[in-house]
Amino acid sequence: MITSVLVANRGEIACRVFRTCRDLGIRTVAVHSDADENALHARVADEAVRLPGASPAETYLRGDLIVKAVLAAGADAVHPGYGFLSENADFARAVLDAGLVWIGPPPEAIEAMASKTRAKKLIGIAPLEEVTEDDLPVLVKAAAGGGGRGMRVVRELSELDGALEAARAEALSAFGDGEVFVEPYIQGGRHVEVQIMADAHGTVWALGTRDCSLQRRHQKVIEEAPAPGLSRELTDHLHLLAVRAAHATGYRGAGTVEFLVADGHAHFLEMNTRLQVEHPVTEAVFGIDLVALQIRIAEGGALDAEPPRARGHAIEARLYAEDPARGWAPQTGTLHRLSVSGVRLDTGYEDGDPIGVHYDPMLAKAVAHAPTRAEAIRKLAGALERAVVHGPVTNRDLLVRSLRHEEFTTGRMDTGFYGRHLPELTGPDPDPYAPLAAALADAHGRSRFGGWRNLPSQPQVKRYAMAGEEHEVRFRHTRAGLTADGVRVVHAAARLVVLEVAGVRRKFEVARYGDQVYVNATALTVLPRFPDPAAQHAPGSLLAPMPGTVVRVADGLAVGAAVRAGEPLLWLEAMKMEHKIAAPASGTLTALHAAPGRQVEVGALLAVVEPSEAVAESVVEPVAESAVEAVAESVAESAVQEDQDQ
Repeated sequence: MITSVLVANRGEIACRVFRTCRDLGIRTVAVHSDADENALHARVADEAVRLPGASPAETYLRGDLIVKAVLAAGADAVHPGYGFLSENADFARAVLDAGLVWIGPPPEAIEAMASKTRAKKLIGIAPLEEVTEDDLPVLVKAAAGGGGRGMRVVRELSELDGALEAARAEALSAFGDGEVFVEPYIQGGRHVEVQIMADAHGTVWALGTRDCSLQRRHQKVIEEAPAPGLSRELTDHLHLLAVRAAHATGYRGAGTVEFLVADGHAHFLEMNTRLQVEHPVTEAVFGIDLVALQIRIAEGGALDAEPPRARGHAIEARLYAEDPARGWAPQTGTLHRLSVSGVRLDTGYEDGDPIGVHYDPMLAKAVAHAPTRAEAIRKLAGALERAVVHGPVTNRDLLVRSLRHEEFTTGRMDTGFYGRHLPELTGPDPDPYAPLAAALADAHGRSRFGGWRNLPSQPQVKRYAMAGEEHEVRFRHTRAGLTADGVRVVHAAARLVVLEVAGVRRKFEVARYGDQVYVNATALTVLPRFPDPAAQHAPGSLLAPMPGTVVRVADGLAVGAAVRAGEPLLWLEAMKMEHKIAAPASGTLTALHAAPGRQVEVGALLAVVEPSEAVAESVVEPVAESAVEAVAESVAESAVQEDQDQ
């Protein structure tokens, strides 16, 4: 019997595994990088072992250090979670060679299916060796890893060499393996997968289907079970193929077989030899705990002859600290408050935790289960709409709008969903009364003697930035209290304002953290009465759009060089992705403040391009949106022929 489990992972999945271990009476051990010293997973574990360093390559990808941590803590089993070393056969062998229990499939099964090139050869599909015009578009993919890293869509032959080079570099950095391959790019399909669970006694469960078609940058955003709209025949066929793959590899434990479904046909993608991020929707539908089953199988236990019966529908949405309207740029800062009620919430954060630059920006997964798909959609959308999320910009509004979009509610979505609909899903929709509520809450109790005068006085003025625009609010202190034109102030306190607008009372919950104010779901920034001249930047300034590390600068780039608008100047690495910083205009590079290895904060000056006269009027301060684009293809080119897990 397993008595103590070390989770060779971090964040949400580590916390989730610990939860099941506590239910089973198993002691828990965490490992943490220096950046994660005070992270939630390190705090909630019974014991924690430090992995010196901050980057994944120094810490969570160091199997030798993790095995030493297991032995030092006296644990007898290792759960790999997802991502990092979860599909590394050498790590699995090292755990077993150390006399420990590996809560995962045999190393031989991992080797057979973890590499996409080997997996495709195993089932008789070979990658493209030579690409011609007739093959376009094609997809360049990393042989190892997942999450969309090391993946590029190529639509022109002239772009192939550059895509191969960039994919190799990203794959080597993310997974320690620079092998990439090329395959046809299939557009307009749905990403459908089958969860399997296999024991050592020959039993394999096919636990329904999941649809994971809503994705950005080849990473899943919304997942559900069962996949809607599949025929009984197609579902049975997918189950048959999944069970066959498990038997072919002598599989044990949890795994997922992935397909691209297009025109009623299923195209095999890969088998992921681990737990998936979206496993909670399967748990909800089948009423099981997949982690508990993993532990039972690792202990030699047997599955029942038949899996439990599926009931109802479940949908999961991933809450990310990112700005979908700005190229899905990851965000950092303090998560002041996170509260989602009425649904299951799996997270690796608590109120007050920092969101750093080293790891994936996923904050939490919200999961709703209901008797029908329509009820599950309504339940999850309502819970997210009412959620309290105070901190960096998130994709919360995008999730709510996606769930309520007609294409999703009718089950007609595919992997190109965000490519078609992103603008309409990310347009600003701030509450027009949020600035007034913020101002009234701030004014509450600030004035002496109640704030009113016998003689008429000038209105109080407050300024806020909301949805990229400046808003000025005017109100007065009177004998009757705070007043504002056009509305009736029913109640005004530091945390709650009630306004009557056109005969309807509306409540506004207000929270302030320094200059950041949150009024219900609307975020505002308090603006000073007078702008700080020192905060201004010269036209053509390139400012860091996010905190990160400069990983490379364009070859030969130096002060005095002529650059063209849109030409890449340097690359930032933030939250597992490389982001290209391009020239905002054609002109001359007059300053360069970036070198490989330099860590920068948001707004740090990276370079200055003095525009030529012909394009001077096109410069946008401080950084044009087009000047910051991710190296990874946009979601419009999402192929979803890749497992989208961390």
